[in-house]
Amino acid sequence: MTQSVETDAGTARVTWHRAKRARLVLAVSHGAGGGIEARDLQALAWVLPAHGVSVALVEQPWRVAGKKVAPAPKTLDLGWRGVWPALAAPGLPVISGGRSAGARVACRTADELGAHAVLALSFPLHPPGKPEKSRADELLGAGVPTLVVQGGNDPFGRPEEFPRGGYEIVEVPYGDHGFAVPKRADITQEEALETIADAVVKWVTSLG
Repeated sequence: MTQSVETDAGTARVTWHRAKRARLVLAVSHGAGGGIEARDLQALAWVLPAHGVSVALVEQPWRVAGKKVAPAPKTLDLGWRGVWPALAAPGLPVISGGRSAGARVACRTADELGAHAVLALSFPLHPPGKPEKSRADELLGAGVPTLVVQGGNDPFGRPEEFPRGGYEIVEVPYGDHGFAVPKRADITQEEALETIADAVVKWVTSLG
């Protein structure tokens, strides 16, 4: 089911993949360079409903409007806040999530929106080649249980670069920022996606 939601940043769009007996909602948005067709988002939408988690894939207003470039972080946060009532409407705890820029939004807004937890896929710890420009404060400031799923070769931050703190982190071996793995890798692309899905299933089960 696809739902249009009016926000102060424009019209957003939510594509629901509902569980038959849902106990949680996982709301995830895309990054600054792609949409909800991202391989990790689609994998979660395919797998999680069978585990009692309804998945809401959220398209930010700039993406719905057909724009090529994401707006400033404040505008992204504004769009996410505007979508939140629709995500919370089923009356279930909502896990706030996203990939890349969407992960940053989820972390920045989790506490104020009352998110149950945060799922950060490919969290952009720093711009490529600029580790001194760390965004760790956003991740560490989420204030709720947080899972980071990170590619082992992500130029925006490899798992070993992340500071230790109050969150869990799972590495996808060989994965880049989009969790693509090279053909020479010891794992296939399908196995990489299974690693992501299995880690998220295990984590959401532990949340209770």
